[in-house]
Amino acid sequence: MSFVNVPITEFVETLASKAAVPGGGGASALVGAVGTALGNMVGSLTVGKKKYADVEADIIALQARADALQKELLYLVDQDAVVFEPLSKAYGIPKDDPTRETVMEAALRDATGVPLDIMRACAKAIDVIAEFAAKGSALAISDAGVGAAFTKAALQGASLNVFINTKSMTDRAYAADIEAEADALLSKYTALADEIYAGVVARLR
Repeated sequence: MSFVNVPITEFVETLASKAAVPGGGGASALVGAVGTALGNMVGSLTVGKKKYADVEADIIALQARADALQKELLYLVDQDAVVFEPLSKAYGIPKDDPTRETVMEAALRDATGVPLDIMRACAKAIDVIAEFAAKGSALAISDAGVGAAFTKAALQGASLNVFINTKSMTDRAYAADIEAEADALLSKYTALADEIYAGVVARLR
C-alpha cells in the first residue's frame, strides 16, 4: 500500500490507529516533504519578479533541488513502512530460536537506514530553505520560516526512529557509527533551522 497516494484524512486516521504503519518515521518524512515544499513556494513566488531578476537563476536551481528532495521524502514515507514490517515480524521470533539474532540484526539495520535517509534529506532541505530565505521574495519569507520549522521537526522525529533501533543492535560499533552521523546532523541542522526561523521572525517584527 502506498500511503502517499491516499487522501490525507485517511493517512491521519491510520496514523492515529493501532496499525503498525505508518508510524513516526513515515510521518517525519511527510512533514519533511511539506516543509521542503513550503521553501519551494518561496521560489515559485520569486521567479518572474523584476525585483529578484538578479537571483532568478539561483532560485530556479534551488527549486530543482527542492523538487528532488520532495520526491525523495515522499518515497521515504512508504519505504519506512516497507522496512518496518520485517522488523515487526522479527520481534515475534521466539527468543530460543537460533536464527533470531541474525534476522533481528538485519531487520534493525534496514529499519534504521530509512530514517537516517530521512534525516539526510531533511538536512539538505534545510540548506535549500536557508537560501530561499536569503534570496527569495520578502513577501513569502514567512513560508521559509515555516519550512525551516517543519524540516527541523522532521529531522528530529526521524532521529528518534534511528536511535530506537540502534539501541537494540548487537553490533555496537555499527550502531555507534550510525548514531554519530545522526548526532552530527542534529547538531548542525537544528541550529541552522533555528537560525533561519529567528532570521524570519526578525524580518517580520
